[in-house]
Amino acid sequence: MSLRLPDLKAQASVLDPLGVEILGEKAASLGRAGEKVERAIAALESHVGDHEARRRFVSQAADAVYAYFVQRELCGFRRHHDAIADYRIPREVLARLGAR
Repeated sequence: MSLRLPDLKAQASVLDPLGVEILGEKAASLGRAGEKVERAIAALESHVGDHEARRRFVSQAADAVYAYFVQRELCGFRRHHDAIADYRIPREVLARLGAR
């Protein structure tokens, strides 16, 4: 039977107040970015009118989604499939980001 010592470096990082504060800020920023996506997608979905105005709504939604994806990646989330489904991000918005 071998005795394993606790990983003190891992424990220290968990208890690091600055690290905890940074994680909290990342989570809060991700939440705010998600709220912007919700508002932009809702505005796009509710739009009825001319083509030029719709293009502006698509552009605004694409900007919000791009910022959200960047923030997700900063938080360690590399795959966005669930977020795309959860926020019901339209294909035309994803196409603006270069998705196929």
